[in-house]
Amino acid sequence: MVPIKVFLETGKKKVFAGAVDWPGWCRSGRDEASALQALLDYGSRYARVLQGTGIEFRPPAEVSGFSVVERHDGNVTTDFGAPDVILAADREAVDRAEFERLRSILAACWWALDEAVKNAEGRELQKGPRGGGRDLPKVLDHVLGADQGYLSRIAWKHRAGEDGPALEIGRVRESIQKALEAAVNQGLPEQGPRGGVIWPLRFYVRRAAWHTLDHAWEIEDRII
Repeated sequence: MVPIKVFLETGKKKVFAGAVDWPGWCRSGRDEASALQALLDYGSRYARVLQGTGIEFRPPAEVSGFSVVERHDGNVTTDFGAPDVILAADREAVDRAEFERLRSILAACWWALDEAVKNAEGRELQKGPRGGGRDLPKVLDHVLGADQGYLSRIAWKHRAGEDGPALEIGRVRESIQKALEAAVNQGLPEQGPRGGVIWPLRFYVRRAAWHTLDHAWEIEDRII
């Protein structure tokens, strides 16, 4: 079995390990070893997310099935809890076939979130040890707000509607599809109109897929 290419992003408090070619499959730990083990542990859950996409994926049985191809120093965002470093691999060109694969993976992550929400409706989410943790509507608001904000990182303007979060999620996802299509067909500017940071298409999908799936799994794990 060909080893799965992995990156490591190391902050002062947290390390992220993520699969370079599999957006959304990214976990963290206190150090490299625990981050890689967490990534391995979530391999079967990631495989379930991709069921029905037609994309062939088989996670390794051991950490030795990973090949670390990039190591990067993290930043304050890393320690806050999000992978934030753009990889050398993220800057590689995206042809039409790869674009369709990435888009399918992102859509599968959306589906996983929708399924988690459906299964959690009418049920309580377990609180943290100090009573913390967002309830289900706040988790969804958080994911929606992030997706709205991420759109500016691929040079796309989205005007929020006023019909409630359920319809807004659909509108945002439609905007994301249009933005990704424009990015692959027309390319992306080096920076935004006001000097804002623009993300490479691969990094955008990797970050958006991770954030969506991270909260889908959070919901699944917190259902009482």
